[in-house]
Amino acid sequence: MKKPSLLIIFLTVFLDLIGFGIVMPLLPIYGKTMGAQGFMIGAIFAVFSLMQFLFAPAWGRLSDRIGRRPVILIGNAGSAIAYALFAIASGMSGSTGLIVLMLSRVFAGICGATLSVASAYIADISPPEKRSKSMGLIGMAFGLGFIFGPALGSFTASKFGVQGPGWTAALFCGANFLLGCFILAESRKPTSEEAVKRPRMAQWTHTLRLPTVGFLIAVYFLATFCFTCFETTFGLLVNDRFHYDQTKIGYLFTYCGLLAAFLQGGAIGRLVKSVGEPRLISLSLIVTAISLALLPYFTTLGGLLLGLGLFAAGSGINRPPTFGMISLLSPANEQGQTLGVAQSAASLARILGPLFATSIYVIRPSLPYLVCGAVALIAGVLAWYWLCRAPVKGFGKPEQSSV
Repeated sequence: MKKPSLLIIFLTVFLDLIGFGIVMPLLPIYGKTMGAQGFMIGAIFAVFSLMQFLFAPAWGRLSDRIGRRPVILIGNAGSAIAYALFAIASGMSGSTGLIVLMLSRVFAGICGATLSVASAYIADISPPEKRSKSMGLIGMAFGLGFIFGPALGSFTASKFGVQGPGWTAALFCGANFLLGCFILAESRKPTSEEAVKRPRMAQWTHTLRLPTVGFLIAVYFLATFCFTCFETTFGLLVNDRFHYDQTKIGYLFTYCGLLAAFLQGGAIGRLVKSVGEPRLISLSLIVTAISLALLPYFTTLGGLLLGLGLFAAGSGINRPPTFGMISLLSPANEQGQTLGVAQSAASLARILGPLFATSIYVIRPSLPYLVCGAVALIAGVLAWYWLCRAPVKGFGKPEQSSV
């Protein structure tokens, strides 16, 4: 078997996220044709993140015990089954179709929680000085998956009917599983320290009580919350203000994805080297805050593209240094479970963000952007004080675990 490789884990995450990108834009359309209304459509989206919230720490803890490779392979195989269920549901109608569709999202969320294990895999094989740069590969895979996935979903739907996208996503994940069986090497090296076994809530409490790690997870929760509020309402905003249809809205999201993927894949290493992880986290939140505050008030396409560019820059460069720092400050035998808690916190933000944003959007379209801009600004200022001005205890060395 080959040695662990960043390229291989990037390919693994990318193929998995293409499957996710194929299915995600079609969920509200398919749900509506089966008779789902507003709340039920929202529930179909939310149940995926709910499962990630519940299962990400458990997958991370399991990977600390038995290794990253088997957990990633289980996730890939499970995702193939989940998308096959989605394909089957796509050919149904009425309440039966909705039940199978919901089950497919539940199963996809459980298996998709292994994304935190991919982050732990990267932490295993990256030296400390390159950890944040390597974490950018996950974000780049996200961006590229959301660029190619929706286009592939539309193409397969037009060529093979409503079940085409689901079977295509299942095929990608199935191929990803088979590919991983042959080329994905184990990254977790045996150490004298065994993985710590804790109940679920005890793990959350332990992780969040690590002073800097707990703060970083809280910051990542707020950053993800702001991003999901934007993601949920941006289509509504440009439709109301510019009267853009779904195709033009899709182009704008693609523009954001391309910029974010470029930054996460190419610029993160240089930015970390220039300003360091703590300042980069703070600056990313401040740039995000500025862009969110400006977005509702642009009246021209050029202004809108400028605002989106700022938002893509701010949100795109936030995750890699945040996860890089969390990894650097976590004990080697707890990488998986600590990053699992971080990913789980982000999933909670993805549940709460859409509900919050859509509720206040109807009051005033600019309100979600102004509130989230204020949240991002406060988080950025706190990050500057906590991470930049005040010394980060043990930075560059794992914080000591107290079992």
